[in-house]
Amino acid sequence: MSKIFHEDLLLRLGNREYTNWIKAGQCLRILAQGLQPCIDTEMKNFHMDLLNQNSMLGRPCEKYCRPSGNKLLGACRFCSEWQSVIQAHQRQPQNTINWDNCSPGSWRNSHWEVAKAFMPRGQGRVRGADQFDASALLNLINSCDWFHSVDPKPVREVIRYRNDLMHSSNFLVRDEWMKNYDMALRNFMIHFKKVSPMVTAEQQIKQVLRADLSIHINVLDEMDSDDIVTDLVHDEISADSIVQWEAELLQKRLQELMEETDDACALSAEEFKDLGGFFETNKDLSERFSSELQNMNLSRKQE
Repeated sequence: MSKIFHEDLLLRLGNREYTNWIKAGQCLRILAQGLQPCIDTEMKNFHMDLLNQNSMLGRPCEKYCRPSGNKLLGACRFCSEWQSVIQAHQRQPQNTINWDNCSPGSWRNSHWEVAKAFMPRGQGRVRGADQFDASALLNLINSCDWFHSVDPKPVREVIRYRNDLMHSSNFLVRDEWMKNYDMALRNFMIHFKKVSPMVTAEQQIKQVLRADLSIHINVLDEMDSDDIVTDLVHDEISADSIVQWEAELLQKRLQELMEETDDACALSAEEFKDLGGFFETNKDLSERFSSELQNMNLSRKQE
């Protein structure tokens, strides 16, 4: 299928390390989709097990308890009981529990509200299994002892590569990094080889990693050379899909930046310059994400 694309996109897709970044991000989305049904079932079982073991956990909140910042202080006796139980099931007790992810009054009714206590911050508005990304699900597996049968080492390896990817200020990853990333994903997915959605996800990840995202360029009219028709070299991945992958991954990266303390001030000066320079160079993306960039003061002209 043919589509007209901006020249900036063509230049970006000509950079192998940039297409590596896009493909690695898409693998995370596929991984999340494969994990979601399985983790949903496991957390339902975990929630039911907790309720069966402790009758206090089934009692309603007495005073609309909610976190203040990332602290849950002065909770009612029933929410305090939930708080203690959640702390007891942390695989790494020294890790911070993100209470601000949770609505304590819903713990007795919602297995995902309990699960969010084991996830990274920023999950407060997420309500369903299909909305949790790979980072949330991987950290849940790593943090909650209900998943004691899953070796935490490969889980943490994938988390590490995910963080490398999302913290790349220039959106480039090398071939060697991709090779190691592929191995980390394989080592993790071994633990879910009997889970049907994960088997499907593994096949889809293989397809993405071997895909060639380069495109043909045909200028139709010398008088209007900005109009460029593009086709995928391999028809297994559509051009529209590449555009969608890129947009979703960049949206996720900017969203995470805006959620960090003091927005882009969490970046080093060099990272800030790289990130701003990327959008300054790619006008199509600068326009698409103008509101996010303005919020982070990245749309200003780079010095």
